[in-house]
Amino acid sequence: MTGDSAMVGADQRAVGGQPEAERVDVLIVGAGPCGLATAIACQRAGLHAEVVDRGCLVSGIYGYPTFMNFFSTAERLSIGGIPFSVATEKPSRRDALAYYRTVTSHFGLRVRQYEEVLGLAVLGEGEGVSAGTGAGAMDVARVEGGSGGVAGGRIRGGAGAPPEKNIVAAGPADATIVPPDSAGERWEDVRQHAASPSPSLAPRFAVHSRTRSGRARLTTAHAVVVATGYFGHPNRLGVPGEELPHVTHLFREGHEAFQLPVVVVGGGNSAVDAALDLYRAGALVTLVHFGPDLDSNVKPWVRPDIVNRIREGSIVAHFESRVAAIEPETVLVSTPDGHLIVPAEAVYTMLGYQPNNALLEQLAVPIDPVTGIPLYDASSMETSVPGVYIAGVIASGFDANKTFIENGRHHGDLIARHLRPDLAP
Repeated sequence: MTGDSAMVGADQRAVGGQPEAERVDVLIVGAGPCGLATAIACQRAGLHAEVVDRGCLVSGIYGYPTFMNFFSTAERLSIGGIPFSVATEKPSRRDALAYYRTVTSHFGLRVRQYEEVLGLAVLGEGEGVSAGTGAGAMDVARVEGGSGGVAGGRIRGGAGAPPEKNIVAAGPADATIVPPDSAGERWEDVRQHAASPSPSLAPRFAVHSRTRSGRARLTTAHAVVVATGYFGHPNRLGVPGEELPHVTHLFREGHEAFQLPVVVVGGGNSAVDAALDLYRAGALVTLVHFGPDLDSNVKPWVRPDIVNRIREGSIVAHFESRVAAIEPETVLVSTPDGHLIVPAEAVYTMLGYQPNNALLEQLAVPIDPVTGIPLYDASSMETSVPGVYIAGVIASGFDANKTFIENGRHHGDLIARHLRPDLAP
């Protein structure tokens, strides 16, 4: 056989001559260090695991400031038992990017980059996914009706938007997973990764995603691990002007603001690092923070530098103050002494991030409204929905300082052991 027919015969599971959606044992949403560590643990347990991320590999680290150094040592950032060796005491952002690329290649992990998960449906007992028409594609994927269990509702995608609705209901159902409405868009013909073992566990979930080029994909999985981290959902000021183009929640390096007046909002490590780098690049920096002083967790080797710059006036700081509004060239700041108009041609709101719980919310996983922590079993990382796990910082809810790469990297071992208890020591 040659061409498409050879691909269908060798690489696809077929129904009536048409390829099915891709099937895996474990689909991990989030290609950060904890997501990659989970994939390694599952692979070692003989499971077919794949990782999907709406950005690039370790996109959170990629979004760090260009010249940032980690607080942790390289050893505590390592995953999969692969040494992380650097010549300095603390690894840099660039060191980490190279390390995680190396680990991914070493284990042959299948990482589907620039692919956003739009919705997730639970398959009922005895249900499966059948193919629609079209060679190498799926026009419509249908969740076969079964008796009892839980069935997923419709998933309809817009152009990069979240699903129109995703209903999880008890009882028998015959739910349809509908591909996006874009003209000419079809279900992607997905090949199995040659190095991955064949799926061995029955699928329980149908996951609808879209690649950067606009192709829709459907993946069935026995288990889904949500390891989405924090980046992409920043805390917001909620003030007029926050959407202006010179306002950003990310800081890369200070060179872009050479000789420009800028405002940095925040008092933690991110804000302090940004303020210092901007100052050294020749920017005119004003720091605005609602607290009476810098946050207590500012890195001890950095604190003397920022304190001295504020004391000498090289960086202007307004404490117990808040941004009230942002204009194209100024920021209105509310201080204990009244309102100030501060010149600003760039505004950096370094306020931290919220956990991305969208997929968990779709499945009605309870999330504590005060702490933001999903309901899960700490011994297995499984949530209240069987087969849905969490890994990494998402387990900390609103307090990102509880979980780091150092401790989140071990979540994958708990998940793999729970999925394959026969391999547990």
